[in-house]
Amino acid sequence: MSLTMTIVMLIAGWLAVAAAMLWGVLRISRRHHHHPVQPVAVAKTEKHSPRHAAAH
Repeated sequence: MSLTMTIVMLIAGWLAVAAAMLWGVLRISRRHHHHPVQPVAVAKTEKHSPRHAAAH
């Protein structure tokens, strides 16, 4: 096999692997897609005064 054919086959193999991985990621992301939910308003809590760490 010539050097040119080897390089072409390496690139073709790399593209095939990249396409397969992209297809798998898109398939998983489509399957696990969640519908957007409305954010729940959280009641504000009292602010605590910041304390410095006391190392003894």
